[in-house]
Amino acid sequence: MNSASTESTSAGPQRSGARRRLSRGRVLGIIAVIAVVLAVIDQISKNWAEANLEELVPQPFIGEILQLTLLYNTGAAWGMGSEITPVVTGLQLAIVVGVIVFALKAVRSWGYAVALGLILGGALGNIHDRMLRDPSPFHGAVVDFLELPNWPVFNVADMAVVGGAILIIALGLFGVAADPAADAPAAESPGSPDATPEEPR
Repeated sequence: MNSASTESTSAGPQRSGARRRLSRGRVLGIIAVIAVVLAVIDQISKNWAEANLEELVPQPFIGEILQLTLLYNTGAAWGMGSEITPVVTGLQLAIVVGVIVFALKAVRSWGYAVALGLILGGALGNIHDRMLRDPSPFHGAVVDFLELPNWPVFNVADMAVVGGAILIIALGLFGVAADPAADAPAAESPGSPDATPEEPR
């Protein structure tokens, strides 16, 4: 095999990774669109629940598998942390910052962009409640209304966060890199530790 064909073969994976690699702007755009759409849907569904459901009175939706039960949650799942609502709010704000930093530094793929969009949209939906609903900013109660058997009542935002987290775990288990360029082996440069030293003449 001649040197030209060798170079073509070795460069193939790198060019393939480059083709599949999204720009930073596109990654942020995907995340922003998904997050905004989810946050809006979450708030619409919560407003509908408040207008149509009576607090703590279950209404069958899909038999006993899924019921609609309106409640106001000042804590986390199962009402835990209701005494430290500002801390829960702070953790959700930290999730937003973490998603943005991770996206800027490491994400260049569709899968991870979608996952982070889900997580960001869900976090923003619940942060809206924490900041703008009664009784006061950082102490607001989150509107929950979806209930499964033996599971805490949740909302669309919670579904998005859990779905995004599951997607990230699945991508990791299947070996999908956040940046497709990381899948391509780096070309050895003459000064790299793995480069074969030139034999003395």
